[in-house]
Amino acid sequence: MKLLRLPRSKVRLGEPLPWNVRDESTRLLLSRGHIVDSEEQLDALLNRGAFVDVEEARAVAHLADPAAQERASLSALKRPENLFSLWDHTTEEMHQLMATLPATLPDTPPAPNQITAFAGRLIDLVDQDVDMALYHMVRQESAHHYYYGYYHAIHTSVLCLLMARRLQWPSAKMLSLVHAALTMNLSILQLQGVMAEQDEPMRESQKTQIRAHPELAVQWLAGAGVTDGDWLTAIAQHHEHADGNGYPQGRTDPTDLAVALRVADVFTSKISPRKLRAALPIQEAARQLFREDHGGPLSSAVIKEFGLYPPGEVVKLSSGEIGIVMRRTDSVKCPLVASITDTQGHPTVHTVQRDTSQAPYTIVGPVADKTLVARMPPERIYGYQPIAAASPPGAGTTLQHRLA
Repeated sequence: MKLLRLPRSKVRLGEPLPWNVRDESTRLLLSRGHIVDSEEQLDALLNRGAFVDVEEARAVAHLADPAAQERASLSALKRPENLFSLWDHTTEEMHQLMATLPATLPDTPPAPNQITAFAGRLIDLVDQDVDMALYHMVRQESAHHYYYGYYHAIHTSVLCLLMARRLQWPSAKMLSLVHAALTMNLSILQLQGVMAEQDEPMRESQKTQIRAHPELAVQWLAGAGVTDGDWLTAIAQHHEHADGNGYPQGRTDPTDLAVALRVADVFTSKISPRKLRAALPIQEAARQLFREDHGGPLSSAVIKEFGLYPPGEVVKLSSGEIGIVMRRTDSVKCPLVASITDTQGHPTVHTVQRDTSQAPYTIVGPVADKTLVARMPPERIYGYQPIAAASPPGAGTTLQHRLA
């Protein structure tokens, strides 16, 4: 990350900051949207040493330039959005939805209908291509740690949806679980980003906020008008354990929705990278989940959904090629793979699809070194995937129907 010292003239008192403000070591000081109210606060910030990411500053300047916006609009007209760009937009969309949340009890938290509408759009994306949804969860090299809380909630929601469908839960129950996953961490969304960026273990003050977040989220949502008891109870109990060692109340009887939410929360957390640690390999995360759940229906549902080699996994083939899994098949051991190197391991200009059920292209195993795919656009793996323009997502159907 390249930093630019923040000029005093760029901060407008009483208005939301258009970018994140960091110190010289890139540690987050103020999040985008924070309001600096006084000259005294501004003086203290600048004296401490305030910087802005150069790329973020350029993006904000671009949006402020009418000519640049017009060029971007023309470009968008020439090329329709694809599924991957829509997935990328979900994180920012959720950030905007939750942007009004301050550090204390909000006066206007997101209304239940806003959360439901966002959940519906998320489910539409999953339904258009489940393999791409899984790819988005597995390949997180380009994800910004600051947004960890937002994309973690999205990934957990997607996994909750897929788990519930495998378990054939009723639509209303699935919807309650998806809502709970999106809002379980309402009070700590920004804290999660800060913790994902820090290179030291959790501080005591952070532990206090973490332990309080289930009950605080329930308080906020109930105040916003949420009356779904399954939704609220799942959040209140999603860190409880049957052995009584969970929190915040040490209960031994968490509901099945709360247990499902905890499983999805923990699993997606393990496969997400932080500054302090790399993402846990999918296979190891699955093994740990299976042991912890004693091979129960929830861990089985997760493992069946991801398969042995989920979309986004980097694998080596018996041919010597390295590829990225693009689609699951009926066999968990034989997905379709997009080869990104030749048989000598040298990168290729074009990807070639390989059927790993065929002897020359069987999978030898996962590849630990992800350098080759760190900045590779997913469109290259899948090919360009335009969105059908026949009707807007969900037109003519209800959210409960799309959950089924």
